[in-house]
Amino acid sequence: MQDFRRLDIYKRAIDYCVEVYKFSTKLPMSEQYGLVSQIRRAVTSIPLNISEGAGTNSNKEFYLFITYSYRSVNEVLACLELIKKLSLSKEENKVESLEREGVELSRMVYTFSKKLKTKDL
Repeated sequence: MQDFRRLDIYKRAIDYCVEVYKFSTKLPMSEQYGLVSQIRRAVTSIPLNISEGAGTNSNKEFYLFITYSYRSVNEVLACLELIKKLSLSKEENKVESLEREGVELSRMVYTFSKKLKTKDL
């Protein structure tokens, strides 16, 4: 068990979550129960799974939660791609920025998961 708030991937995930939430407020109201809801659930799942995993008793369990977090990052990236392809946002630069940050976060989470996997699984 460790203090998840000290983990760089957690800090980065929280910042990413805040940015996606802010962005999602500018999406059309018609998507409130569609992509807005979906992207918010997915993005909040990233830091929540990191924090929950940090509270487990083994690296094996922690690894499992980190893989959930990784999947959630990919889900956010898929939502952003849909937003772009459906022209739901006029802020193309912001979508691209969120995509870049999501890819970077995905790499960080994946690398962290590999380190956990080699520790004692």
